[in-house]
Amino acid sequence: MTTTFLIQSFQQRGRKLVSDPLQRAKSAESAIATAERIAPSKAGVVAFSQEVDVETDCYDEPQILFRIGTLPEELMD
Repeated sequence: MTTTFLIQSFQQRGRKLVSDPLQRAKSAESAIATAERIAPSKAGVVAFSQEVDVETDCYDEPQILFRIGTLPEELMD
């Protein structure tokens, strides 16, 4: 298993939230720092980690590291 660290940001376009391209980070700290840095220019940002078994292509549930702003409902739980 390996841990991936990802940042997903969103832009508000009218009433719609539009996702930006997913960004990767090398560590949890880096993912949080990136999310905090880009947050002022985005409608919402979430940084998360996820365990991945590369051999079987299985993904564990994402673990939220940081979130701020307006996000899709499924990311607010």
